[in-house]
Amino acid sequence: MEFSGQLSRQQSPVSDSGGIDEEEEEDQRIVVLDTFIATADGFEKKEHSWFALSQIPTDLSIQVQDITFYVHKYPLVSKCGYFSRIELQPPESDICINIKLDNFPGGSETFESILKFCYGLPISLVVSNVAAIRCGSEFLEMTEALEDGNLISKAEAFFTFVVLSSWRDSITVLISCETLSPWADNLQIVRRCCDAIAWKIFKEASTLGGIVNGERWWFHDISTLRIDYFTRIITALKAKGMKSETVGSCIAQYAEKWLPNTEPEREGGSRNNSRRYEMQWSITSGKKHEEEIGPRREQRLIVESLVSLLPPGKEAVSCKFLLKMLKMAILFSASPALISELEKRVGLVLEGADVDDLLIPSFAAGDQGKLVNSTEEQTMHNIEAVQRILEYFLLYEQQQLQQQQPGPLAISKLLDNYLAEIARDPNLPVMKFQFLAQSLPENARTSDDGLYRAIDTYLKTHPTLSDHERRKLCKILNCGKLSQDACAHAAQNERLPLRTMIQVLFSEQGKIRNGIQGNSQIEIADKPDQESSRSSTSKEVKSLRIELEKVKEEMAEMQRQYSELQQEYQKQKVKQRKSSGWTVGWQKLRKSALFNLKMDGEDTDESHNRPIQSRISGLLRRQTVS
Repeated sequence: MEFSGQLSRQQSPVSDSGGIDEEEEEDQRIVVLDTFIATADGFEKKEHSWFALSQIPTDLSIQVQDITFYVHKYPLVSKCGYFSRIELQPPESDICINIKLDNFPGGSETFESILKFCYGLPISLVVSNVAAIRCGSEFLEMTEALEDGNLISKAEAFFTFVVLSSWRDSITVLISCETLSPWADNLQIVRRCCDAIAWKIFKEASTLGGIVNGERWWFHDISTLRIDYFTRIITALKAKGMKSETVGSCIAQYAEKWLPNTEPEREGGSRNNSRRYEMQWSITSGKKHEEEIGPRREQRLIVESLVSLLPPGKEAVSCKFLLKMLKMAILFSASPALISELEKRVGLVLEGADVDDLLIPSFAAGDQGKLVNSTEEQTMHNIEAVQRILEYFLLYEQQQLQQQQPGPLAISKLLDNYLAEIARDPNLPVMKFQFLAQSLPENARTSDDGLYRAIDTYLKTHPTLSDHERRKLCKILNCGKLSQDACAHAAQNERLPLRTMIQVLFSEQGKIRNGIQGNSQIEIADKPDQESSRSSTSKEVKSLRIELEKVKEEMAEMQRQYSELQQEYQKQKVKQRKSSGWTVGWQKLRKSALFNLKMDGEDTDESHNRPIQSRISGLLRRQTVS
């Protein structure tokens, strides 16, 4: 496309003397018609400047970013309403007009293409630059009112008929719009691309009829988009009725791509991943660099956006993914309401979790997700979050089983394994551990072997617990639900209180008695070897009963002696001020072996625990053999 102009010049007649009249001299001027448009053969770049190659000198300089364009004003005025509205009169000292375009969409490259269009030079309108040219032409107001077939209409036609009809082109244009805000949003380029992509996904999924592999062909493409664009597409898909499982899987893949990994490299793995895990999850580091503030905000926005997109169904996403999002929400200091919502959702599907998922690192309150140093007050894991999740689960189970008889819960084994893991924390208070251990109803566990292992681990990690704390902790253990191997271990476990060891022994004796009673209901066989076997079993039971009676008598005797010593002590205490010689005698009495045999009704001193524990262990071993 070429532009043509006409240049005319009026000259006054020359006088006979060859001079020029003053009046006539004032009429000498260049007259430019309204249709005059300068032409250029192209543009030449010199360092940070572009020059229009033309025989007519340029009279306008336009700076876009760090590039200055030297052009003619009339080609731009004829097609750009922006330049026709501003005053383009040159200053007296310079024949060139200087203009600076701030925040021009698309930058200098887009402006160069628009200049070529204004000069009638060929330009390339392709998928990668159509959004920028559309926004730039809107900035310069290149409408049809100035010229038919102006750049706005051409870019809009290409976008509508070429871009929106192609899946790949729509994704490409949407990615290019990330640097064109707010122009791309105001011109509805982003919305129309998102709607076109969502429509193609839903149409393809409906055509495939729910084929699993077919549902995931689009996951990778939309996972490359910015979070706000991804949110628009998922919202449109949910509005069209896309299956919640498909939407949840897409959200999980997006989180996997954009959020850090919460699990360490157990075997192998790259060194970079290991270093990243140590930086994020090491409890002892507690460091946060200033340059991480920006990425942290972006990742918090991603977490909050993804959680808001989650479909409401239980089957939409896995419990493992929900716990990962919960860790991310705590790490990046998401809102308390969002964290509470995640905890409730985890409580509904807690059966699908494993121990590693529940190990949520502990963060200091109000530190913007910063990891803290391990101190006496700070535990390694967030016990409170798990406690709230468990409460939500029990509340949900109670609502589901209102019309049914409650029975064992599937998460009892999960909780016992979790207790065994957190029991290794030397800073974990016994009250927190005990409160979490007894959160389940009494009939929730079919076996207490896992609970016994967790308690034993806690006692081993915390050897400084008092006798009262050990007895109180072991009260939550139901010895009747221990297996034979667990009972054998407990009877020889010196970390347990004596009362618990006796309960274990009584429990085993009761199991044997019940077994004998059950066998007595069966018809006695005529074979002599079976009769002798039953006879020997009865003898063993009688022997055990005799041993137990002896233990009871010894314990009663020790308690009686302790009571007598207490009474004697009270009597002598009254006379202590009157008799100075009694002080020496009382010191001897305190050193005597009898005074050390104190009994509080539940436990004995360590000096007598060992022989009694040895006797109980021997009884249990004999009982086990029988």
